[in-house]
Amino acid sequence: MRLRQALPSRAVAMSTKAHWERLYENTAPEKLGWYEPHLQTSLGWIRELGLDSSAPIIDVGGGASTLVDDLRQASYSAVTVVDLSAKALALAKARLGERADAVTWLEGDITAMDLPAGYYALWHDRAVFHCLTHPDAAPVCSGLPVRRYGADELKGEMGSELELERHVREVHRTPAGVAQSYLYCLFGREG
Repeated sequence: MRLRQALPSRAVAMSTKAHWERLYENTAPEKLGWYEPHLQTSLGWIRELGLDSSAPIIDVGGGASTLVDDLRQASYSAVTVVDLSAKALALAKARLGERADAVTWLEGDITAMDLPAGYYALWHDRAVFHCLTHPDAAPVCSGLPVRRYGADELKGEMGSELELERHVREVHRTPAGVAQSYLYCLFGREG
């Protein structure tokens, strides 16, 4: 399975990678605008799905996020974390210590990776999809351009094989106290 390529060139992807490497080299994860000690909305929805503990879960752009910690704590045994930044992945691995060995870590551009079709029972993305845009878009996130989506727009991007089951808007307070609007969407495969 391959995501539709939304970035215009490999050069942009390389400069984007360099951006994220610098960001994680110079900023502690808990100081980043999207940081939360526990992703309560995501965790709650994952629990409600009632997935078997062996169900394969992929966290796209998971980097230094703590979701992997909470998924492993909840006994999910087939967790994959993908991120463009080797530094972000290294921070998460260091935080997990020996528990990191039970996680599959993939460094790379999700839009260029070949993943097994139909393998993952759950695809989690808290803040990557809005970065899959052309560089002239605005506003920005961490100095990079993003595209804002509503639930209906995301449904259109997902295509006909995924059904929007629910969505909710949430105000996230950054570590600096700034309010940011987040849109959580749960898509399920039809049939």
